[in-house]
Amino acid sequence: MAFDSFQDFITMGGYGLYVWLSFFLSFVVIALVALETAIARQSLKKKSQQLQNRQQRLAKRQRPVSQ
Repeated sequence: MAFDSFQDFITMGGYGLYVWLSFFLSFVVIALVALETAIARQSLKKKSQQLQNRQQRLAKRQRPVSQ
């Protein structure tokens, strides 16, 4: 192991703050991207359903009246 103790692993020779901060910020950015993607997916599903409903309503209106 490159570090003698867990404390050395955390401090990383004085660069621990930068290393752990970069990991934290990376995690936050990835989480935000995942959240934005999930929200966009839900919005797209909702718009798709609305479009399908509209197309069905228009198709019912355009059916010829049987005599």
